[in-house]
Amino acid sequence: MLAFQSLMEAEGAKLPPITLTLPLDAARAQTEALNIPLTEGGPVMAESSDRWLPVRGRRIQCRLHQPSSGTLPVLVYIHGGGWVWNSIDTHDRLMRDYAAGAGCSVLGPDYALSPEAPFPQALEECAAVVRWVAARGAEWGLDPARIVLGGDSAGANLAMGVALLLRQTDPALTLRGLLLNYGVFEADFTTPSYGEFADGYFLTREKMRFYWDCYAPRATDRLNPLAAPLRADLRGLPPCLLHVAELDVLASENLAMGDALRAAGVEVQQALFPGTAHGFLRSLNHVAAARRAVAEGAAWLKQVAG
Repeated sequence: MLAFQSLMEAEGAKLPPITLTLPLDAARAQTEALNIPLTEGGPVMAESSDRWLPVRGRRIQCRLHQPSSGTLPVLVYIHGGGWVWNSIDTHDRLMRDYAAGAGCSVLGPDYALSPEAPFPQALEECAAVVRWVAARGAEWGLDPARIVLGGDSAGANLAMGVALLLRQTDPALTLRGLLLNYGVFEADFTTPSYGEFADGYFLTREKMRFYWDCYAPRATDRLNPLAAPLRADLRGLPPCLLHVAELDVLASENLAMGDALRAAGVEVQQALFPGTAHGFLRSLNHVAAARRAVAEGAAWLKQVAG
Protein backbone atom coordinates (compact mmCIF):
# COMPACT_ATOMS: atom_id res chain seq x y z
CA MET A 1 0.00 0.00 0.00
CA LEU A 2 2.83 2.37 0.86
CA ALA A 3 4.61 1.53 -2.39
CA PHE A 4 1.42 2.30 -4.30
CA GLN A 5 0.99 5.59 -2.48
CA SER A 6 4.59 6.53 -3.29
CA LEU A 7 3.99 5.63 -6.94
CA MET A 8 0.88 7.81 -7.12
CA GLU A 9 2.67 10.70 -5.41
CA ALA A 10 5.51 10.44 -7.93
CA GLU A 11 3.06 10.40 -10.86
CA GLY A 12 1.14 13.30 -9.36
CA ALA A 13 4.34 15.33 -9.03
CA LYS A 14 4.66 15.28 -12.83
CA LEU A 15 1.41 17.24 -13.12
CA PRO A 16 0.33 20.62 -11.74
CA PRO A 17 -0.94 20.26 -8.16
CA ILE A 18 -4.62 19.45 -7.77
CA THR A 19 -6.19 22.30 -5.81
CA LEU A 20 -9.53 22.25 -4.04
CA THR A 21 -10.73 25.41 -5.75
CA LEU A 22 -13.47 26.14 -8.25
CA PRO A 23 -13.89 25.64 -11.14
CA LEU A 24 -12.83 21.99 -11.07
CA ASP A 25 -12.34 21.31 -14.78
CA ALA A 26 -8.53 21.25 -14.63
CA ALA A 27 -8.46 19.21 -11.42
CA ARG A 28 -10.89 16.71 -12.92
CA ALA A 29 -8.71 16.29 -16.00
CA GLN A 30 -5.63 15.67 -13.82
CA THR A 31 -7.52 13.18 -11.66
CA GLU A 32 -8.57 11.27 -14.77
CA ALA A 33 -4.98 11.34 -16.07
CA LEU A 34 -3.72 9.83 -12.80
CA ASN A 35 -6.39 7.18 -12.42
CA ILE A 36 -7.17 5.91 -15.92
CA PRO A 37 -3.74 4.19 -16.30
CA LEU A 38 -4.66 2.10 -13.23
CA THR A 39 -7.50 0.50 -15.20
CA GLU A 40 -5.14 -1.26 -17.63
CA GLY A 41 -5.36 -5.03 -17.89
CA GLY A 42 -7.90 -7.19 -16.18
CA PRO A 43 -10.69 -9.33 -17.62
CA VAL A 44 -11.95 -8.98 -21.18
CA MET A 45 -15.71 -8.92 -21.47
CA ALA A 46 -17.94 -10.61 -24.04
CA GLU A 47 -19.31 -7.10 -24.54
CA SER A 48 -18.41 -3.69 -23.17
CA SER A 49 -20.40 -0.73 -24.44
CA ASP A 50 -21.67 2.69 -23.53
CA ARG A 51 -25.42 3.15 -23.46
CA TRP A 52 -27.50 6.29 -22.94
CA LEU A 53 -30.61 6.64 -20.83
CA PRO A 54 -33.04 9.58 -20.71
CA VAL A 55 -32.92 10.61 -17.06
CA ARG A 56 -34.25 13.77 -15.39
CA GLY A 57 -34.13 15.95 -18.48
CA ARG A 58 -30.79 14.77 -19.87
CA ARG A 59 -29.18 11.71 -21.38
CA ILE A 60 -26.95 9.93 -18.91
CA GLN A 61 -24.07 7.80 -20.16
CA CYS A 62 -23.83 4.29 -18.66
CA ARG A 63 -20.97 1.81 -19.08
CA LEU A 64 -22.24 -1.76 -19.50
CA HIS A 65 -19.95 -4.76 -19.03
CA GLN A 66 -21.32 -8.22 -19.84
CA PRO A 67 -19.02 -11.21 -19.21
CA SER A 68 -21.16 -13.62 -21.23
CA SER A 69 -24.31 -13.74 -23.33
CA GLY A 70 -27.79 -14.39 -22.03
CA THR A 71 -29.83 -12.71 -19.31
CA LEU A 72 -27.62 -12.06 -16.29
CA PRO A 73 -28.01 -10.54 -12.83
CA VAL A 74 -26.74 -6.98 -12.71
CA LEU A 75 -24.65 -4.89 -10.35
CA VAL A 76 -25.41 -1.18 -10.75
CA TYR A 77 -22.07 0.23 -9.62
CA ILE A 78 -21.71 3.91 -8.68
CA HIS A 79 -18.17 5.28 -8.84
CA GLY A 80 -16.54 7.23 -6.04
CA GLY A 81 -14.65 10.52 -6.17
CA GLY A 82 -16.10 12.76 -3.49
CA TRP A 83 -19.14 13.45 -5.67
CA VAL A 84 -16.89 15.91 -7.57
CA TRP A 85 -14.64 13.86 -9.87
CA ASN A 86 -13.82 10.42 -11.32
CA SER A 87 -16.00 8.65 -13.85
CA ILE A 88 -16.98 5.36 -15.45
CA ASP A 89 -13.54 5.47 -17.10
CA THR A 90 -11.58 5.64 -13.82
CA HIS A 91 -13.62 2.72 -12.46
CA ASP A 92 -13.74 0.62 -15.62
CA ARG A 93 -11.25 -2.02 -14.39
CA LEU A 94 -13.03 -2.46 -11.06
CA MET A 95 -16.37 -2.95 -12.79
CA ARG A 96 -14.88 -5.53 -15.16
CA ASP A 97 -13.31 -7.46 -12.28
CA TYR A 98 -16.63 -7.65 -10.48
CA ALA A 99 -18.38 -8.73 -13.69
CA ALA A 100 -15.89 -11.49 -14.44
CA GLY A 101 -15.62 -12.75 -10.87
CA ALA A 102 -19.36 -12.85 -10.23
CA GLY A 103 -20.57 -13.79 -13.71
CA CYS A 104 -22.93 -10.82 -13.67
CA SER A 105 -23.40 -7.74 -15.80
CA VAL A 106 -22.18 -4.45 -14.34
CA LEU A 107 -23.78 -1.14 -15.26
CA GLY A 108 -22.04 2.07 -14.22
CA PRO A 109 -23.91 5.39 -14.44
CA ASP A 110 -21.86 8.53 -15.16
CA TYR A 111 -23.92 10.70 -12.84
CA ALA A 112 -23.78 14.50 -12.68
CA LEU A 113 -21.00 15.85 -10.46
CA SER A 114 -21.01 18.49 -7.75
CA PRO A 115 -20.87 21.41 -7.12
CA GLU A 116 -22.55 22.02 -10.46
CA ALA A 117 -25.20 19.42 -9.56
CA PRO A 118 -25.43 19.28 -5.75
CA PHE A 119 -27.59 16.97 -3.65
CA PRO A 120 -29.94 15.39 -4.61
CA GLN A 121 -29.24 15.44 -8.38
CA ALA A 122 -26.75 12.52 -8.50
CA LEU A 123 -28.93 10.55 -6.09
CA GLU A 124 -32.04 11.05 -8.22
CA GLU A 125 -30.16 10.17 -11.43
CA CYS A 126 -28.82 6.91 -10.03
CA ALA A 127 -32.26 6.01 -8.68
CA ALA A 128 -33.73 6.62 -12.12
CA VAL A 129 -31.16 4.28 -13.67
CA VAL A 130 -32.12 1.53 -11.22
CA ARG A 131 -35.80 2.11 -11.97
CA TRP A 132 -35.08 1.75 -15.70
CA VAL A 133 -33.20 -1.52 -15.13
CA ALA A 134 -36.12 -2.85 -13.08
CA ALA A 135 -38.62 -1.85 -15.76
CA ARG A 136 -36.74 -2.44 -19.01
CA GLY A 137 -33.37 -4.00 -18.21
CA ALA A 138 -34.28 -7.19 -20.07
CA GLU A 139 -33.83 -5.19 -23.28
CA TRP A 140 -30.11 -5.11 -22.46
CA GLY A 141 -29.85 -8.68 -21.16
CA LEU A 142 -30.22 -7.62 -17.51
CA ASP A 143 -32.41 -9.61 -15.16
CA PRO A 144 -34.74 -7.08 -13.46
CA ALA A 145 -35.37 -9.54 -10.65
CA ARG A 146 -31.68 -9.76 -9.72
CA ILE A 147 -30.38 -6.23 -9.15
CA VAL A 148 -27.56 -5.46 -6.73
CA LEU A 149 -26.56 -1.85 -6.01
CA GLY A 150 -23.01 -0.92 -5.11
CA GLY A 151 -20.32 1.73 -5.03
CA ASP A 152 -17.17 3.01 -3.36
CA SER A 153 -16.67 6.09 -1.20
CA ALA A 154 -19.15 8.73 -2.42
CA GLY A 155 -20.52 6.00 -4.68
CA ALA A 156 -21.31 3.85 -1.64
CA ASN A 157 -23.03 6.87 -0.13
CA LEU A 158 -25.15 7.20 -3.26
CA ALA A 159 -25.86 3.47 -3.36
CA MET A 160 -27.16 3.53 0.21
CA GLY A 161 -29.09 6.74 -0.47
CA VAL A 162 -30.69 5.25 -3.57
CA ALA A 163 -31.71 2.12 -1.67
CA LEU A 164 -33.34 4.27 1.02
CA LEU A 165 -35.07 6.45 -1.58
CA LEU A 166 -36.40 3.47 -3.55
CA ARG A 167 -37.68 1.92 -0.33
CA GLN A 168 -39.94 4.98 -0.06
CA THR A 169 -40.86 5.56 -3.69
CA ASP A 170 -40.79 2.08 -5.25
CA PRO A 171 -41.65 -0.47 -2.55
CA ALA A 172 -42.26 -3.15 -5.19
CA LEU A 173 -38.68 -2.79 -6.51
CA THR A 174 -36.58 -5.41 -4.77
CA LEU A 175 -32.81 -5.15 -4.51
CA ARG A 176 -30.82 -8.34 -3.90
CA GLY A 177 -28.02 -6.59 -2.04
CA LEU A 178 -25.85 -3.53 -1.35
CA LEU A 179 -22.09 -3.67 -1.99
CA LEU A 180 -20.56 -0.84 0.06
CA ASN A 181 -16.83 -0.09 -0.26
CA TYR A 182 -15.41 2.38 2.31
CA GLY A 183 -18.46 4.62 2.04
CA VAL A 184 -19.28 8.15 3.18
CA PHE A 185 -22.14 7.75 5.64
CA GLU A 186 -22.10 10.89 7.80
CA ALA A 187 -20.78 14.48 7.74
CA ASP A 188 -18.98 14.20 11.08
CA PHE A 189 -15.33 15.24 10.98
CA THR A 190 -14.70 14.52 14.68
CA THR A 191 -14.71 10.70 14.69
CA PRO A 192 -11.65 8.78 15.95
CA SER A 193 -10.55 7.86 12.42
CA TYR A 194 -10.78 11.49 11.28
CA GLY A 195 -8.44 12.34 14.11
CA GLU A 196 -5.99 9.53 13.44
CA PHE A 197 -5.83 9.65 9.63
CA ALA A 198 -6.56 13.33 8.94
CA ASP A 199 -3.51 13.64 6.66
CA GLY A 200 -1.13 11.40 4.75
CA TYR A 201 -3.42 8.56 3.63
CA PHE A 202 -4.82 9.72 0.25
CA LEU A 203 -8.13 11.01 1.63
CA THR A 204 -7.76 13.84 4.13
CA ARG A 205 -10.10 15.70 6.46
CA GLU A 206 -9.58 18.84 4.34
CA LYS A 207 -10.69 17.01 1.20
CA MET A 208 -13.78 15.59 2.89
CA ARG A 209 -14.80 19.04 4.11
CA PHE A 210 -14.45 20.32 0.55
CA TYR A 211 -16.42 17.39 -0.89
CA TRP A 212 -19.29 17.91 1.54
CA ASP A 213 -19.26 21.65 0.81
CA CYS A 214 -19.66 20.84 -2.89
CA TYR A 215 -22.24 18.05 -2.56
CA ALA A 216 -24.38 19.37 0.29
CA PRO A 217 -23.58 23.08 0.71
CA ARG A 218 -26.72 23.63 2.81
CA ALA A 219 -26.19 22.44 6.37
CA THR A 220 -29.76 21.16 6.56
CA ASP A 221 -29.10 18.72 3.69
CA ARG A 222 -26.40 17.03 5.75
CA LEU A 223 -29.10 16.05 8.23
CA ASN A 224 -31.08 14.32 5.49
CA PRO A 225 -30.78 10.52 5.77
CA LEU A 226 -30.54 10.29 1.98
CA ALA A 227 -27.30 12.29 2.19
CA ALA A 228 -26.09 10.97 5.57
CA PRO A 229 -27.38 7.37 5.75
CA LEU A 230 -26.15 6.80 9.30
CA ARG A 231 -29.12 8.98 10.28
CA ALA A 232 -31.60 6.71 8.47
CA ASP A 233 -33.98 4.04 9.61
CA LEU A 234 -32.14 1.11 8.05
CA ARG A 235 -34.76 -1.54 8.64
CA GLY A 236 -35.80 -3.59 5.62
CA LEU A 237 -32.66 -3.00 3.56
CA PRO A 238 -31.28 -5.97 1.58
CA PRO A 239 -28.15 -7.90 2.62
CA CYS A 240 -25.03 -5.73 2.68
CA LEU A 241 -21.35 -6.32 2.03
CA LEU A 242 -19.28 -3.71 3.87
CA HIS A 243 -15.57 -3.39 3.04
CA VAL A 244 -13.59 -1.05 5.27
CA ALA A 245 -10.10 0.40 4.75
CA GLU A 246 -8.18 0.55 8.04
CA LEU A 247 -6.14 3.73 7.40
CA ASP A 248 -9.09 5.85 6.34
CA VAL A 249 -10.75 8.95 7.78
CA LEU A 250 -14.04 7.16 7.02
CA ALA A 251 -13.20 3.97 8.94
CA SER A 252 -15.15 4.95 12.08
CA GLU A 253 -18.36 5.75 10.23
CA ASN A 254 -18.04 2.52 8.23
CA LEU A 255 -17.75 0.48 11.42
CA ALA A 256 -20.67 2.45 12.86
CA MET A 257 -22.72 1.69 9.74
CA GLY A 258 -22.04 -2.02 10.17
CA ASP A 259 -23.27 -1.82 13.76
CA ALA A 260 -26.34 0.20 12.76
CA LEU A 261 -27.28 -2.22 9.98
CA ARG A 262 -27.02 -5.21 12.28
CA ALA A 263 -29.05 -3.40 14.95
CA ALA A 264 -31.72 -2.81 12.29
CA GLY A 265 -31.85 -6.52 11.52
CA VAL A 266 -30.04 -6.28 8.19
CA GLU A 267 -27.78 -9.16 7.14
CA VAL A 268 -24.21 -7.82 6.98
CA GLN A 269 -20.97 -9.36 5.75
CA GLN A 270 -18.17 -7.06 6.90
CA ALA A 271 -14.41 -7.04 6.45
CA LEU A 272 -11.68 -4.66 7.60
CA PHE A 273 -8.60 -4.67 5.35
CA PRO A 274 -5.53 -4.00 7.52
CA GLY A 275 -2.91 -1.61 6.23
CA THR A 276 -5.07 -0.27 3.39
CA ALA A 277 -5.90 3.36 2.72
CA HIS A 278 -9.03 4.90 1.26
CA GLY A 279 -9.49 4.12 -2.42
CA PHE A 280 -7.35 0.98 -2.32
CA LEU A 281 -9.58 -0.83 -4.83
CA ARG A 282 -8.10 1.28 -7.62
CA SER A 283 -4.75 -0.44 -6.96
CA LEU A 284 -5.70 -3.82 -8.44
CA ASN A 285 -2.44 -4.02 -10.41
CA HIS A 286 -0.35 -3.18 -7.34
CA VAL A 287 -1.88 -4.25 -4.01
CA ALA A 288 -2.88 -7.81 -3.16
CA ALA A 289 -5.52 -6.65 -0.66
CA ALA A 290 -7.39 -4.95 -3.52
CA ARG A 291 -7.52 -8.18 -5.49
CA ARG A 292 -8.60 -10.09 -2.41
CA ALA A 293 -11.38 -7.58 -1.68
CA VAL A 294 -12.72 -7.77 -5.22
CA ALA A 295 -12.62 -11.58 -5.16
CA GLU A 296 -14.58 -11.57 -1.88
CA GLY A 297 -17.00 -9.05 -3.37
CA ALA A 298 -17.52 -11.20 -6.46
CA ALA A 299 -18.17 -14.30 -4.35
CA TRP A 300 -20.72 -12.36 -2.31
CA LEU A 301 -22.38 -11.09 -5.51
CA LYS A 302 -22.76 -14.67 -6.73
CA GLN A 303 -24.36 -15.62 -3.46
CA VAL A 304 -26.93 -12.81 -3.24
CA ALA A 305 -27.73 -12.38 -6.94
CA GLY A 306 -27.91 -16.08 -7.80
